[in-house]
Amino acid sequence: MRQRFVLDTTAITDSGLRAKEGYESLCESAQEILDLIARARLKLDISCYIPYPTVYGELVSFLRRHQCSDDVYVKLDTWLVKKTPNRYEVKIPAAIFYEYVLTMRQKINRGRKLAEEFIWESSAIASNLEGKEEIQQEIGNLIGKFRDKYRATLRQGILDSSPDLDVLLLAKELEAGVVSSDAGIRKWSERMGLRFVEASKFPRMLKEYLTLIEESPPKRHREEEEEEEII
Repeated sequence: MRQRFVLDTTAITDSGLRAKEGYESLCESAQEILDLIARARLKLDISCYIPYPTVYGELVSFLRRHQCSDDVYVKLDTWLVKKTPNRYEVKIPAAIFYEYVLTMRQKINRGRKLAEEFIWESSAIASNLEGKEEIQQEIGNLIGKFRDKYRATLRQGILDSSPDLDVLLLAKELEAGVVSSDAGIRKWSERMGLRFVEASKFPRMLKEYLTLIEESPPKRHREEEEEEEII
């Protein structure tokens, strides 16, 4: 069965991937991963898709911010299949939608409780301080902590953007695997019964496939060797 993968932006940009594979920059990791994808396409008929225009646009903006060379964009357009998911035809079980609504409700309640705790804490701090500058500094530090905790409480494990959703919809449509390092995409890939590959492991998986196919002798040569042994 032909293998297909749908790539999230993190399949190319994940910092953990760069550290694991020893890439010095995002541009280098993009070059190497796209080269692996090209070899896998030519030698193993493995196709890698990217949702268009959502995830594609997000990835291009990352590459531009890091001032990657034109070669990277050429490889991106050549070896990744750009496709918009068919949002009107892909069917998702009602149980998935029901679970997602419950999850969001729980997240919202946790976010509300967290906000209340920080409001009480900020009022207590402000009552013991004098001077506008001192209050702004202390409350500013508290707001920074609140933002970090709020982001971790509400965003972890959920789909919080249209690119995230497009990755899952396209993978469902194509019956493809998902490549990402996003916790939310991973969680809902599992809920939808999709194969999930951690972004940091994807290059090594392709290398393993390619190593075996490149080291194996051609089928014709194997048959000739078997005939010689019989003789």
